[in-house]
Amino acid sequence: MTSSRPTRGRGTPQPDPSPLPDRKDLIARMTVLLYTLGVLIFFTAILASIGLHELGHMIPAKKFGGKVTQYFIGFGPTVWSKQVGETEYGVKAIPLGGYVKIVGMLPPAAADLADEVEVDADGNEVFKVRKSNTGMFTQLISDARAAEWELVGPEDHDRLFYRFPWWKKVIVMAGGPSVNIVIAFLIFAGVFATYGNGSDNVVETTVDEVHACVVPPSEDGRACTAEEVQTSPTPAYAAGIQKGDRIVSFNGARVTDWDQMQGLVRANKGDKATIVIERDGVEQTITTNTTVTPRFLKSGDTETQEVGFLGVSPESHARTGGVFYTIGQMGHMTVDVAKSLATLPEKVWGVAKAIVGVEERDPLGPVSIVGGGRLAGEVASHDEINVQDKTVSLLMLIAGFNFFIGMFNFVPLLPLDGGHIASALWEGIRRGWAKVFGRPDPGYVDAAKLLPIAYVVASALLVMGVVLIVGDLVVPLHLES
Repeated sequence: MTSSRPTRGRGTPQPDPSPLPDRKDLIARMTVLLYTLGVLIFFTAILASIGLHELGHMIPAKKFGGKVTQYFIGFGPTVWSKQVGETEYGVKAIPLGGYVKIVGMLPPAAADLADEVEVDADGNEVFKVRKSNTGMFTQLISDARAAEWELVGPEDHDRLFYRFPWWKKVIVMAGGPSVNIVIAFLIFAGVFATYGNGSDNVVETTVDEVHACVVPPSEDGRACTAEEVQTSPTPAYAAGIQKGDRIVSFNGARVTDWDQMQGLVRANKGDKATIVIERDGVEQTITTNTTVTPRFLKSGDTETQEVGFLGVSPESHARTGGVFYTIGQMGHMTVDVAKSLATLPEKVWGVAKAIVGVEERDPLGPVSIVGGGRLAGEVASHDEINVQDKTVSLLMLIAGFNFFIGMFNFVPLLPLDGGHIASALWEGIRRGWAKVFGRPDPGYVDAAKLLPIAYVVASALLVMGVVLIVGDLVVPLHLES
């Protein structure tokens, strides 16, 4: 059908130079729109979680009387900022993180503590930190102290972060990653309580499918031919078992779960089987013989074994649960994330090799925020996933990233939050030990001495981040992987 528009005066109608798009074009446009929407939803959620992470640091720091001079989302050049009181709030150009500037994170060196305050020509107290030292690392530490103390005025003496009690330091530094974990918990709890946990299925004793013929394991999933149904029907098909039948007992043994049922069938080999089923609320007894066929006994097996076979598959659904179920699942996730963090450098090296074509990229390997955005876009634009499943998948992706970010920041290495937490805990242990045994107070833990390690860790994190981003652009993981 061609659209046309009338001409002025005489003549035949002329074809419209802008015909309506055909169905394929509309589908393509809709796919792009949904993909973009998925990416935007993911990045917006991650930026929001970054902002909340930084609030987790800032709010307790201010509550404890600390001085916070900056609150920024992103890194690099400033896009927008506004001064509110003593704090500058803003957004920077590279949305890959954020930071809160808490004054006094690094104490003066022990040798400078006596000269921490001096009086200027006008009689005002001025904080002083030595700015010249010998040695590359010593100079780096000295420069960091000097930069830190440029923001300190005499009125800030009792507001410096390093002067906080150790437990306040722990609360301030743990506040950020704890927010990410709480975000993940709330999303997981909501999904598990309503939709269920797709990775933890409940397998019922109710029949979901009756297989018409015995298909070899290597061809599992293909349809039966008419000849196969006639010559080699499964015992269940031949005996008239139907979808929706609930297995009550097998050879006199009451069936309570599907693993038990599967074990009874396999052990029965090709012998007689008396099966009690419940259909429409009425129990019936069916007598047949199981058949012997080669089967993979569990997922991942490469060799088959001759076992009894009935020819039915059970109903299954995602397990639902409340708060305690969610806590238990996140406990398992914690173990998995800890294992992933321990092997992260190795896995990133695998991504680097995939970039240059040495090996295939591991579909279960790490991804950057760019890769997460691509996966979110594919979920949102997938034409075989319904709206509910898309919503749940996006929520789980966002929750998973938040949980990983939270756990990652608890790693006890500077410049991560966990490094500051470890320093504060060590300070509390040292001071508590000295108090118990009547020894002199050892003073504050000087986190500045760990800055060389922090620079090495930060450099390694930067390299790994760049590798993952490049990998997600050059050899991206896809939804079907």
